[in-house]
Amino acid sequence: MNLPFFIARRYLFAKKSHNVINIISAISAIGMAIGTAALIIILSIYNGFDSLVKSMLSNVEPDLLITPAEGKTFVPQGNAYDWIYDQESVMNMCCVLEENVFIDYDGHQGLAVAKGVDVIYEQESPLRGHLKEGTFNLHRGDVRLACVGAGLAYEMGISPRFVAPIEIYYPSRTRSISLSNPAASLESIKVYPSGIFNINNEIDSKYIILPIEAMQELLEYEGDVASGVEIRLAEGCPQSELRRLQKEISVRLGDGFRVSDRFQQNETLYKMMRYEKLSIYLILVFIIIIIAFNIFGSLSMLIIEKRGDIMTLRSMGAQDRMLRQVFVLEGWMISLLGLAAGLAIGIAFALVQQHFGLIKMPGNFTVQAYPVILSWKDILAAAAGVALIGYIIALLPVASFYRKEKRLVYTDSGSL
Repeated sequence: MNLPFFIARRYLFAKKSHNVINIISAISAIGMAIGTAALIIILSIYNGFDSLVKSMLSNVEPDLLITPAEGKTFVPQGNAYDWIYDQESVMNMCCVLEENVFIDYDGHQGLAVAKGVDVIYEQESPLRGHLKEGTFNLHRGDVRLACVGAGLAYEMGISPRFVAPIEIYYPSRTRSISLSNPAASLESIKVYPSGIFNINNEIDSKYIILPIEAMQELLEYEGDVASGVEIRLAEGCPQSELRRLQKEISVRLGDGFRVSDRFQQNETLYKMMRYEKLSIYLILVFIIIIIAFNIFGSLSMLIIEKRGDIMTLRSMGAQDRMLRQVFVLEGWMISLLGLAAGLAIGIAFALVQQHFGLIKMPGNFTVQAYPVILSWKDILAAAAGVALIGYIIALLPVASFYRKEKRLVYTDSGSL
């Protein structure tokens, strides 16, 4: 049997002569357990919100987006696009034409992002599952319709129940600006609201979806001009297949085009989300470090109490290295007990919330309960961080005691 571990275990569970040491040790273990459980739970809740944001964005952002490397528009034609259509992992591919526009609705004016989409997008749009009012239809016979974000609709007073059209304006690309009659320099179209969608505040407050031919007319483009080609992959498509497609499409299209995945389409947002999670982890680890200093106090008191045992073990031939191991293991075991209890509590809470949603979200939110996703990476990161903190904290009082002891021995020998 490992002798230092055996002695440390006996010290841990044995009753001390000063009951305050037991109390401080128990408080230390409980504190480490609470800190570890909080770390697991908060990271899991963050994972839930992170997944929720990504799923919302996936309703607007495609898996892959083709855009021109220079300029704003292009004509998506050629063998590369035929090759994309033939891939089994590609669910659909649609052309879009997007631009900032000025809109007028029943006396209300404002700015919006108009996104023209083709028939494929209209038929297979993921926005159908996020309609707040009306239907996702962009055509009614020869009449052009539009779907509007909930925030923009609220601000402009737009409703599919009203018969007033949405007038969309954009500066003409072919006519010069007239100072005497500025309105003559604007191109305009009319569309009628058919539905209101609700994704998130950023998207809902600015987007209006309309037929691509209406956008081409507004921007005075001839032919099948687009600002991007959106590619959506089949559900459950692995990341390896997405990377393969992205690389192959980039090669086939050449340097004149960019092929972006969801991360690259919103690189700033996704980086910010990663940094936020890292910041949360570091803040909670710092709190655990503060809690762990209780172990420093209890272990320092234990070393003082066991000075007689230290002298006895030395007289029996025990080396200082072994004695240091005893007290380091004693302090580390306190933190490991708290770690084990905290992991059990945190994982159990996360699993219960993940499957049953006991704690509800306040107010009118997209989800009813707090979203929780338990990640094994987070569990390993939490366990490694807490275990390392406990070990380092356990080293400090032992090292401090032996430095003081050596100083006393040196002083006594010097005085002799």
